[in-house]
Amino acid sequence: MDVTWSIGELAARAGLSVKAIRYYTDIGLLPTAPRSAGGHRRYRPEVLEHLTLVRQLRALDVPIAAIAGVATGEGGLGDLVAEQLAGTRSRLAELRWREAALQALDDCSGPERLRRLRVLAGVRSLPQAAADLARAWQRVLPAGLPPRLADVITAQALPEPPRDPTPDAVLAYAELHVLVADPAFLDYCAASPVRDKASMYAALMDASIAVAPAVAAGHAPHGCEALDAFCRACARARDTEDSPAFRAFMAAEMRVTVPPFRRYWQRRDILSTDPRPSLGRTHCWLVEGVIAEYGEDRQAR
Repeated sequence: MDVTWSIGELAARAGLSVKAIRYYTDIGLLPTAPRSAGGHRRYRPEVLEHLTLVRQLRALDVPIAAIAGVATGEGGLGDLVAEQLAGTRSRLAELRWREAALQALDDCSGPERLRRLRVLAGVRSLPQAAADLARAWQRVLPAGLPPRLADVITAQALPEPPRDPTPDAVLAYAELHVLVADPAFLDYCAASPVRDKASMYAALMDASIAVAPAVAAGHAPHGCEALDAFCRACARARDTEDSPAFRAFMAAEMRVTVPPFRRYWQRRDILSTDPRPSLGRTHCWLVEGVIAEYGEDRQAR
């Protein structure tokens, strides 16, 4: 003879109210029990297993909607756990980010607090922020760059949002979004006077890679072949000859145009765990060498 229970007996065994069992049935967490000859619902023992599973998952604050598929056999418990774990980690990341952002605002006062607030307000959802920054770099790089070259640049220019951020890291990541939209930054990267931007970018990247050991060692940016290669590439890109006069012109121009570019890579480096100098850092090192060797300050001495 099959063992069945009334709704009251099931409620007593499960430690729930009759009202709760009826609610779970109404929303699909429990199958509708058949009626006896007397018209009463009769529940088989396996229903208690369903209820136990529901209670245990609810104890972990798993939403009822997520439990329904497992309780009715439409989904697996393993998939549910993986989904809830991913969601919890995502929410924790958002909370850690919010905490660090608030700390960044708490660590200052007056006009600086208002400035930081404006910067931080531009980063709301971390996944969306990362996508926004990637799209911005698609606009930054000139059209026509070989995909491989563009990929190398963007791979370094787009840091991952920090998983366990400090206030400085949160502020640095938010400032990337501000700088990448700065017209001066866009103009510098666009290199408008240059016709063959692909060749120029490739040559500048080669020069930047060549000086990476010197940058890492803390050497001063002067008197090196890579600096000459850098200047020759810039001259070639503008269809002119490399000369002291051109280098003086380039130094004066870059003194004005490079600051937002430098700030971007300085903030990017705050977020990087790679000890090697980035392409942006080595590029700025070369620019600083040109300014030091051929800028107005040097000419006046």
